Amino acid sequence: MISNMYFCFKDKKTEYGSRTLIMGIVNVTPDSFSDGGRYLDPESAVKRALELEAQGADIIDFGAQSTRPNHTEISAEEELSRLIPVLERAVKCLSVPISVDTYYPEVAEKCLKIGADIINDVSGIVSPEMAKAVKNARSGWILMHNGAGGVDEVARFFDKALCECERLGVEKSHLCLDMGIGFGKTRQQDLELLARVREYKPEGVPLLLGTSRKRVIGEYSKQENPEKRVYGNIAADTAAILGGADIIRLHDVQNEIQGIRMADAIRLAGRAELNE
Repeated sequence: MISNMYFCFKDKKTEYGSRTLIMGIVNVTPDSFSDGGRYLDPESAVKRALELEAQGADIIDFGAQSTRPNHTEISAEEELSRLIPVLERAVKCLSVPISVDTYYPEVAEKCLKIGADIINDVSGIVSPEMAKAVKNARSGWILMHNGAGGVDEVARFFDKALCECERLGVEKSHLCLDMGIGFGKTRQQDLELLARVREYKPEGVPLLLGTSRKRVIGEYSKQENPEKRVYGNIAADTAAILGGADIIRLHDVQNEIQGIRMADAIRLAGRAELNE
């Protein structure tokens, strides 16, 4: 029997483990690698978020700064200027939790006050300032491994990050981990992280996978157009879900949800076989 597990944020919580959760991506940027500029206007961003929610997204992740290779970093002030008009509209109409993709503590603090529930932090650092913002708001905090490294390096980072969060007073139930596919890693390291999830996933913390439209998918599926990498993404998602990934962050909810549901069915069948 699988016990209920929850990812907690503010006065909410969402169950994970019994099925894979879907985090839909809305990039409020002019330069993201696959959809930059499409949702820069606040009305367009919120409309897209509502579409993703209707298609089955459990969480909506808004990002205002591109993290593609060779991106131009923007200031916290500019990031807020893009995010605030979107969040002020989104909190009024979305029924699913809202995540904000930022590594600036001041941006996180402001967005959490407006109504965001989760901070998706790709910095690869357990910042005391970010920990304070998360702790004060009792929000969720997604911590990502950022940089070169395979299974052993990611496992060590996760262990250290969880220990540091405990030291800083952030509750474990409010944490989620991300192995950081495509962030400073070789393509072979990306593949190994997809194939060997069981070897580095800690107990009692949800694991998020973000491979959507990334270079590793393009390289091995031989698909140059990021928007046409859906089948390669489904294969990567399935491998990670069977290994224990709990949340999939993606652009194309409408199509990829089919693969995720099928992967869940296979995973549950495997668990039933083990329990017999």
